[in-house]
Amino acid sequence: MILFEHMSLGEGLLVSALGMGIVFLVLIALSLAIKVLSGSINLFAKSPVEAAPATALAAPVVASPVAVSATMIQAPGSLGEVDLYGVDPKTAAMVMAIVADEMQVPLNRLRFVSIREKKS
Repeated sequence: MILFEHMSLGEGLLVSALGMGIVFLVLIALSLAIKVLSGSINLFAKSPVEAAPATALAAPVVASPVAVSATMIQAPGSLGEVDLYGVDPKTAAMVMAIVADEMQVPLNRLRFVSIREKKS
């Protein structure tokens, strides 16, 4: 290290502070660039859930005393039937509602192929 042979303690601390300052400035610039890019991507790539009007998502649910049968017409936007293996329909409905809520997607936008009880 012939280059740093005649460096005093003060000069060494100054070089260290300058190096750390440059690293922090580059990290701040990178974080700002990431925020700008993610913001611009979010403007152009909105999901259908975000683009849907608020009134469509907040439609009231009306309970009906009529029994649901397999021959009834599917709800608008429904994506078909679900095969149930060892699960009663009430439990399957609860599982589908929980999944839709956790994913923050309307239930009629999800397609469940089958629901199977896991034996432990």
